[in-house]
Formats: sequence, structure tokens, C-alpha cells
Amino acid sequence: MCRHIAYLGPPTTLAALLLAPPHGLLRQSYAPVDMRGGGTINADGFGVGWYPGPGVPLGRYRTERPIWSDPSFADLAAATVAPAVLAAVRSATVGMPVTAWACAPFTDGRWLFSHNGRISGWPGSVEGLAGTLPVTDLLTLDAPTDAALLWALVRHGLQAGRPPAEVLRGLVTTVAALAPGSRLNLLLTDGQTVHATAWGHALSVRVEPDAVLVASEPTDRLPGWTPVADHDLITATAGHCSTEVIADRTGVP
Repeated sequence: MCRHIAYLGPPTTLAALLLAPPHGLLRQSYAPVDMRGGGTINADGFGVGWYPGPGVPLGRYRTERPIWSDPSFADLAAATVAPAVLAAVRSATVGMPVTAWACAPFTDGRWLFSHNGRISGWPGSVEGLAGTLPVTDLLTLDAPTDAALLWALVRHGLQAGRPPAEVLRGLVTTVAALAPGSRLNLLLTDGQTVHATAWGHALSVRVEPDAVLVASEPTDRLPGWTPVADHDLITATAGHCSTEVIADRTGVP
């Protein structure tokens, strides 16, 4: 399984957020604590997206290399400052390609998206759901992976004008019904608000007076980290986080 993190708050360097913390994304790439569902490390690439400031296009960096072996990113991370970030390290599901284009975050306009988990029975279990997308969307997937398909479905809902929380809620429950046992931790942000689901995998949040962190695993041992209950959806802004139950937790794997 992958690891991902989103941050909203005072501008910070990517290095301070992802590389410097004692259990930041760098350490989670080679020494994750919770890899339920498969894998031991996150060595199949990584990516980060950031919002430099109002009116400035977001930046994105993706590669198939492990984060610990990319000196170019270390230099970039030390020099890049942003008030909003989404990043992920990848552990590819067996049979899926290891390419930069398969790495989160996926993007469209102001949106960044990541998926931590897997769709059970891929791809047959969601063949019908994929068929509901316009053919152009299917032909332009970043990669032939479950995460890229989930992003295409999220993007389609957003483009139809549906609220982000509604899009994630509906997608998770639909996929879970079609592919029981799927792990569907989704992370979505527009640089102002973070929406995230906990479904079959760990997720934690830390709210500070002027910031919020949402992460697969806490990045340090500082107080304030709160686990997100399985089958919950959170909506967070700097200094605030609200939670709603997506589905009955009875029988949660």
C-alpha cells in the first residue's frame, strides 16, 4: 500500500514537511509502520503537488524512483515553499506498471488527488463502473491502474458540479459494493480544503490553530494526532476538521 499526506497552513518548505520529520514521508517510504494489505516498503515512485500562492499554477513533481534515491528532489524540496501540499510514496500493486505517470498526485486544474489502497478483483470488478465514463476519459488515463481510474471517476463527478465530499462518499460506497475488501483511502484537495476517506486503511489528522495535516501515518510523536475511524470521511481546512460516517462500520475488515 502507498502512504500519502496533505498539508494546509503557513508556508513551509517541502523538505520541512516531507523529508525532515522523524517519521515523514521519506522515512515512511522505507520504514512504514502499517502496510496492511500487502507490501513492505514504498519504493515504486513518489510524487508531490503544491500550491505556490494565489493565482499561481500549482506545481507537481513525479518520478518512478524511490524518494530516498532522488537527490534532485532533495534540492527542489529545500527551495520550494508552499502553504498547501499533497504528496505520496507508492507501493505498486502486483501487475500494475511502475512509471512516473502511475504516481500520485493526479491533477486537473486546481485539484490534487491520491489513493492509498487497492481495488479488489481489479480490473474486472469495476469494468461496468469504468464503462460509465466518457471514452475520452478512459483513453487519457495517466496509467492503467486502479488509482488512475478512481481519479477519472472523481474528476468526472467534480466536473459535473457535485460537491467534493459527495463525490468521494458515493465513489467509495459504490466501489466497495462492487469489489468487497477494497482499500479506499482517498485524498483530495484544491489547496483550500482537504477531503479524505478512511476505508480499509489507517489515516490520522492533526489540527493546529492555523494548520492541518492529514496523513496515512503520523509524521512525528508530537501530541494532537487523532486516528480517523474506518469508514469515515473528513473535511479539513487550516485550523478545523469535521467528520462524517460514510457507512455502517459493522463488519469492517
